[in-house]
Amino acid sequence: MREQPPYLHIADLLRQRISDQEWTPGDRLPSRAQLAHECGVGEAVIRRAQELLISQGVLEGRAGSGTYVSEPRTRLRMVRTPHGEHTDGSLFRAEMAALGKRGTWESRSEAMVPAPPQIAARLDIPEADYCVRTSYEYLADGKPVLVSTSWEPYSITSGTLAVLPEGGPYAGMGVVRRMAEIGITISRAEERPEPGHADAEEAALLGVQRGALVTRIERTYYSSEGRPVETADIVVPAALCEIVYEVPVSR
Repeated sequence: MREQPPYLHIADLLRQRISDQEWTPGDRLPSRAQLAHECGVGEAVIRRAQELLISQGVLEGRAGSGTYVSEPRTRLRMVRTPHGEHTDGSLFRAEMAALGKRGTWESRSEAMVPAPPQIAARLDIPEADYCVRTSYEYLADGKPVLVSTSWEPYSITSGTLAVLPEGGPYAGMGVVRRMAEIGITISRAEERPEPGHADAEEAALLGVQRGALVTRIERTYYSSEGRPVETADIVVPAALCEIVYEVPVSR
């Protein structure tokens, strides 16, 4: 049987000390140098152990301040259902309200952004065709829970009041309702979830450690004619949310 890597052993020791209430939520841990001396290992082992516990939500790092025991935070239940769409602001707000939380979101849209190859393939448009790209950060009680980047072909909404997902009279309605306002019926969506790790930008937005476990959901909406009209990359941190798929059963 292979010996446990040193950083995993140290992570278990730190977790036990927290469980024994040697350190309580909000407490600052001793310096890495001090912990390394106490545990008889190098500072690199302590750093890796702390990074693991940060990715699991046990600890949190504060730039220029140190490492602290995280306040208890219940994982949010994110329900993926055929009866609604996740990027609809009102739906997200309703989901959070059902959990006793205030759901808000921040967004930034850019028009006429050339589609990168993978996005062009998903939208079935020529590479570098213009798109409207919108970045979202969803918050529960002011704390980030997921991020999403949406792409829509500019040719579909150009010249309409629905050109910006979060601007104009249809702001915040979500893809399905906005498209309906300009005569496009969305009939289905596809989602492809895959496990992954947060990159530096995602980690900063979500307040998790770089490399923390996340679920990446590639979602695409299709019109009743079968045309892709929007595609999005949704990033859900495992430490903050659990994802539940509701599947209807025919009787």
